[in-house]
Amino acid sequence: MKKIYFIAIVTVLFLADAKAQQDPNYTQYMYNLSVINPAYAGSKENISGGLLYRKQWVEIEGAPSTGTFFLHSPVGKNVGLGFSAVNDKIGPVEESNLYGDFSYTLDLGGEHRLAFGMKAGLTMHKIDFNTIYPTLPNPSPSDPFSAANPSSSFLNIGSGVFYYTNKYYVSFSVPNMLKTKYLDFDGRKYGTEELHYFLTGGYVFDINPNLKFKPFAMVKSAFNAPTSFDVSTNFLIYDKLELGATYRLEDSFGAMINFAITPSLRIGYAYDHVMSHLNVVTPASHEVMLLFDLNLTKKVSRSPRYF
Repeated sequence: MKKIYFIAIVTVLFLADAKAQQDPNYTQYMYNLSVINPAYAGSKENISGGLLYRKQWVEIEGAPSTGTFFLHSPVGKNVGLGFSAVNDKIGPVEESNLYGDFSYTLDLGGEHRLAFGMKAGLTMHKIDFNTIYPTLPNPSPSDPFSAANPSSSFLNIGSGVFYYTNKYYVSFSVPNMLKTKYLDFDGRKYGTEELHYFLTGGYVFDINPNLKFKPFAMVKSAFNAPTSFDVSTNFLIYDKLELGATYRLEDSFGAMINFAITPSLRIGYAYDHVMSHLNVVTPASHEVMLLFDLNLTKKVSRSPRYF
């Protein structure tokens, strides 16, 4: 029984490890790019921000849930600053990230811009073994996990580039560049943070004055981890209602909808239907978001941006 207890703990830690390698995971990634890529910070003309909550694999106890807040703004002609806070939970494992973003943008002429960004901040990781003990035999004092709930904090940095016009963009970033080990017991490492990269892009096609077609794509991976491919297509109607579909290779497919309550406030929802082997225990994942712009300087965009 003691062996089963240890395997259960290690399984949880390996789940946390796998999650870290693909973290963060969003369906509506095209609306919170500053969390993934610091070069996006300040790319809009006023203060922009948002809130996003994702509940993954509903009906599975202890399944991942993610809460995100982000805010960014230009602070001068070429400089942008931003802030993001992300909280992830999976079972007894909780990780919180607080990051500041800096970007510098080069004017390449006309609508063309190329931004470089750096991200720096703190990752706080903790494991609550008390949520496991009630269903397991009383641990022996010699058990490595019985003494306390381990917690740790690490500094980390990231970087990215962001090329864009008013109609399309290409983004590449490595949000966490420093590898860390969350738990070290008897020379064995658990909960490893791996370097992972995100390559994204999108385009806006004008079908007619009141209808726009917006395809997006993302490739995300980590060294020593499988690569994930996301493809999304959205239709923007009268610059207010956005309807779309999304597909994640060998994982899920779903739908997205968002609506502009005002020109500066937008709400959205995404539904992912699970098609991997997990579909025998969970049907779907859900994601909701709130986006806002604070036009403190009363600026009016010279050319509307659609991403």
